[in-house]
Amino acid sequence: MGKALDGVRVLDMTHVQSGPSATQMLAWLGADVIKLETPKGGDITRSQLRDIPDVDSLYFTMLNCNKRSVTVNMKSEDGQEIFSRLVARSDVLVENFGPGVVDRFGFSWERLQEINPGLIYASIKGFGPGKYFDFKAYEIIAQAMGGAMATTGFEDGPPTATGAQIGDSGTGIHLVAAILAALLQRTNTGRGQRVEVAMQAAVLNLCRVKLRDQQRLSHGPLHEYPNEHFGDEVPRAGNASGGGQPGWAVRTKGDGPNDYLYVIIQPAVWAPLARLIGRPDLAEHPDWDSPEDRLPKLDKVFALIEDWSQRHSKFEAMEALNSINVPCGPVLGTKELIEDQNLTELGTIVSVEHPERGSFKTVGSPLRLSDSPVDIERPPLLGEHTQQICMELGYSPEEVEQFRSAGVV
Repeated sequence: MGKALDGVRVLDMTHVQSGPSATQMLAWLGADVIKLETPKGGDITRSQLRDIPDVDSLYFTMLNCNKRSVTVNMKSEDGQEIFSRLVARSDVLVENFGPGVVDRFGFSWERLQEINPGLIYASIKGFGPGKYFDFKAYEIIAQAMGGAMATTGFEDGPPTATGAQIGDSGTGIHLVAAILAALLQRTNTGRGQRVEVAMQAAVLNLCRVKLRDQQRLSHGPLHEYPNEHFGDEVPRAGNASGGGQPGWAVRTKGDGPNDYLYVIIQPAVWAPLARLIGRPDLAEHPDWDSPEDRLPKLDKVFALIEDWSQRHSKFEAMEALNSINVPCGPVLGTKELIEDQNLTELGTIVSVEHPERGSFKTVGSPLRLSDSPVDIERPPLLGEHTQQICMELGYSPEEVEQFRSAGVV
């Protein structure tokens, strides 16, 4: 059985996280992803945050599975010729350099179109065109400028970054959607096109419910939030769901930092929930019966639940609450997740064998296609496929060896 993107070749000029997360997902879907790297060092994350000396870091290996690596010195004439041949034989070029870097190599969008009119040129930038376009952006900068930090944390605390990499990998996922759309459009038009996603815009897209609430503020306080005071912008609201159904993280049995359970109270579950936590008197009490009655005293509601939950482990509490259809989920730490047998059986966490570091664990593909199963393959060593790829481009083994001697590859 083939893969969804069999026959699609992606020239991957990305580095660090945002771009590699996108191209790895394309590789999981079956694209032939050729990672273009510099002969000396390659992707900077190969050497960043190393846990084993002189071995590609987990930072690199967990973002570059299922790819091939070719090294090319883009500053040399022969290197630019190799690059031109790669462009001519690729469907998609992906890069996340600073603005203008690829142009300075001598390959403007106009030049790339001359080489390959069907090429989809996909870019990740920190910001869209405008006053910030040339500014540098990193994960937390994108969170700061996309609305995430201002709305994360507790009311009396500072703006807080989320542990989820919504600026980098979140932008990468947006870019995958854009690339797939451009590939589909090309089947109708035969033409390539520019595709660009800004990190600030991607984070803002993920924060749209906060922009919803910003506009609701003009009609009064946000009663779904636990905050006592409201100014002219959406406040930080701790662990409140901020949605149509109230939720909060309650402590469970144990002294661990993650011994918490997140509980959401839907109107239909209040009566059985009240009985479960030992307060049947509140199940149909006129002062507690309706969501409107409970909204002003959500702190008391969750305190009552916490009195009960602290007598149970988070998994015991989850089982009990699910038996009466109360939506909930335990706070799972990174150790629990990486050791979770169920996630391993599902392929959500996978083990990969690496020729230098041995076995390591990484995240499996979150995309499930019935006719395009995903096998996670190890990431490439630096330049591992240089000769193979150059020969596919029409170069002889002798020419490749000459390129190596001259520092071209």
